[in-house]
Amino acid sequence: MATLPKRMADELYHDLMSSTAVLEIRREVRAFADEFVAPRAYEIAHRDESVANFPRDVFDAMARHGIFRIPFLAQDGGLGLEHRVLATATACEELAYHSNSIAAIFDVHCILAGRTLERGSDFIRERYLRPLINGDKIGAFATTEPLASTDLSPKAVATSARLKGDRYIVNGHKRFITNSPVADFIVVLCRSEEDGMVELVVETDQPGVRIGKPDRKMGNRGQLTADVHLQDVEVPLERRIGEPNQGLRVALSTLTYGRIGIAATGVGMAQSAFDHSTGHLRSREAFGKKLGAFQHWQFRMAERATHIENARNLYIKAALRMDLGNEFPEPEAAMAKYYATEAAGDMARDAVQIFGGYGFLRELAQDGSHYKVEEIYRDNKISEIYEGTNEIQRMVIARQIFGKALVG
Repeated sequence: MATLPKRMADELYHDLMSSTAVLEIRREVRAFADEFVAPRAYEIAHRDESVANFPRDVFDAMARHGIFRIPFLAQDGGLGLEHRVLATATACEELAYHSNSIAAIFDVHCILAGRTLERGSDFIRERYLRPLINGDKIGAFATTEPLASTDLSPKAVATSARLKGDRYIVNGHKRFITNSPVADFIVVLCRSEEDGMVELVVETDQPGVRIGKPDRKMGNRGQLTADVHLQDVEVPLERRIGEPNQGLRVALSTLTYGRIGIAATGVGMAQSAFDHSTGHLRSREAFGKKLGAFQHWQFRMAERATHIENARNLYIKAALRMDLGNEFPEPEAAMAKYYATEAAGDMARDAVQIFGGYGFLRELAQDGSHYKVEEIYRDNKISEIYEGTNEIQRMVIARQIFGKALVG
């Protein structure tokens, strides 16, 4: 196992907003990630996507150590934390520090699928949410389609749910669905002529459900995504989450929570790249002195440290507002998502430059050594795209400034 870098946040970041309980969650998840995620991170990041390569060992370890309990109420089997949104986002940061794939699996399993299931009936919470929290079942969340992703309006979503007696008949095609190749159930956003937009729980082993092969991606290779095909799938009414015509609001609320989580993963990746870079700048020499002695890198790292500080503060503030009951904590959630993920991209690009040729390598043939920064550079890019592109986040902020009538 490679030596872990010095954690610079311990010296540079002074958290005045997180509660004692959340700080304890950070310590616990960090210790878990150091022990269970870090040793597997390189392999997870570099193996091709397949069901066989899904990091089930890490998933099961998260379940055993109660990581999946962090986001949820005690009545459902969760920890029942006062600031559970912030605790969950903090967990995302600590997992992403070593593997953004693992953080993404956690995000979709707990935030997207789990948060949506919380809106469901006692039947749904008992049948799907509790096993999800225990890690007995894997959850997925499906909104994106081949022709609908950023736009989830009723006119854009083609997956249909026709009401027939005491059930819906679902037909459609979803795309880029995280966890779907290994999921036991998927929370699916559908358009119904009778009931408007609805969220339905579809079990992956029922007739008419077909999951495609895992996509081959640039990064986040441990996060399996695939197409989901639904043909005349029968879904009983009891598996509808919430009331008729509330599906889109439920989905958008869940995605807002997810964006806070993605912002936190951006901070985790940025901090990791920063820490690895700091170590290299202190040890690598050029022209008779350490790279860190050159003013260019001193100033650049000062800027990146400031960006990471601001990004972490933004996601913490957005999470705290959601914990206080604000379903759509804007503009902070949008600010955090775009700012943190772009900060991670900038830091990762600098990190590759700092490591030079080594930063460009997956593995050095001479001795099998490898360097974390190229992995972060690849993995971060999707964070600027999924759960609402960064362009959409800027639009959300602009609406706060100018109003929806002007911005659209």
